[in-house]
Amino acid sequence: MKDLIIEGSKTKPYVKFISDKARLEIGGESYPENAMEFYKPIGQWLATFLSENTEKEITFTFKMIYFNTSSSKAILDLLDQLESHHKSGGRVKLLWLFEEDDEDIEESGEEFLDGLSINYSIESY
Repeated sequence: MKDLIIEGSKTKPYVKFISDKARLEIGGESYPENAMEFYKPIGQWLATFLSENTEKEITFTFKMIYFNTSSSKAILDLLDQLESHHKSGGRVKLLWLFEEDDEDIEESGEEFLDGLSINYSIESY
């Protein structure tokens, strides 16, 4: 499967999904004009990747600096995909990274990940 690489910009996060290593990372700032339009191909790529990689352990890293409300919905959708994959027997490791002293992103991680059965950690960098 082809990797998904999207350069970040002032309003859009970077995306580095490296399929052969099962390493997926999204980070930076996210407040595009139309978050659902921006995240749609990311969700589609992830769905295909998860369906083709039922045996590999997948490491997904969120390294967000800022995201708006519409981006948070898209992020929750990605988390739902990962949770579904995990519940169907897939192995998922989730890292939620936040800048040291960024309580907003830390608390968002705690809220978003609370209740998920995925193996996750929330850490500062």
